[in-house]
Amino acid sequence: MNPFYFVIFFIFSISYCGQTQVYELIWSDEFEGNGAINSTNWHHQTLLPNGGSWYNGEVQHYTNREANSYVSNGILKLVAKREFFTDQGVTKQFTSARLNSKFAFTYGKVDVRAKLPSGVGTWPAIWSLGQNIIEPGNFWSNSNGTVFWPACGELDIMEHWGNNQDYVQSAIHSPSSFGDTFNKGGQFIQFASTGFHVYTMEWTSERIIFSVDGVVHYTYEPAFQDGDTWPFDTNQYLLLNVAILPEISPDFTESSMEVDYVRVYQEEVLGIDNNNLNVVSVYPNPMTDLLTVKVPLEFLGTQLEIYSMLNQKLLTMDIHSENFNVDVSGLGNGTYLLQIKNKNMIHSELLIK
Repeated sequence: MNPFYFVIFFIFSISYCGQTQVYELIWSDEFEGNGAINSTNWHHQTLLPNGGSWYNGEVQHYTNREANSYVSNGILKLVAKREFFTDQGVTKQFTSARLNSKFAFTYGKVDVRAKLPSGVGTWPAIWSLGQNIIEPGNFWSNSNGTVFWPACGELDIMEHWGNNQDYVQSAIHSPSSFGDTFNKGGQFIQFASTGFHVYTMEWTSERIIFSVDGVVHYTYEPAFQDGDTWPFDTNQYLLLNVAILPEISPDFTESSMEVDYVRVYQEEVLGIDNNNLNVVSVYPNPMTDLLTVKVPLEFLGTQLEIYSMLNQKLLTMDIHSENFNVDVSGLGNGTYLLQIKNKNMIHSELLIK
């Protein structure tokens, strides 16, 4: 199994018709370690698409250098810099990074925990595009491109402009409204550039909801769905980038978007009687040397397993009671995956020590 493609289920108390709705973590990057980004997960998009310029009047080169994108102490850093840089026969005064996920999906929940750059003229974004876009230089276009933007659909999970500090916006671009689209909404948050926040998109076949730290600021739910209003029933891929606009402050030298994690979930329906379901409880998290676990009766006789993020099984324990302790003193500092499963359901969660 590729260690970056864990299949993980999280059980929530959401039910209907005697069934329980659970979230499955289908793809993630936790940005563990230090150095270059994981090329299994990400593609650097660097090809100038528009006669030497990027879209929207952006003035930077996107590069694949570690100077502009790297992992440090478990955090991805996308660094925009003021520097003369020549690429593809064009010299620009700024560099930055633009990443495409090598994973695409239809419907789901996306969580990105990030801290944003600052400075007038900076424009960080967390967003997605249809996998079917025709766009030279992106990861998907050569094998999947069939339509141009905006027919592919664009979902902006988070955009932030440095001249409007702490205001974050989400938007929808489709053939019915694009560019300065009227399908958008946002909110002011505290400390967008000095603290981490979780930016979330929940995408179903009926609606798309955007929020920050659980506070919703925009819902897209067109009364009539067709190719103009809803090109959102096929795969999208994720993008992370920091653009530089022409009004960049003369005092700007460099600033970074920092990303703690990117997680993509989908919903799975399990045929379980919700009246008999008790959620597994694991605490404390972050862990100390002793972990307390409480499980419902359905998990008795199964095993608890803890894995490293490289999919190495580090600990196995038989479950004989509903309330027990696990000695994790032998685990070093880091991130781990705990898993308990029976024939009907799986409980998994990330643990930090």
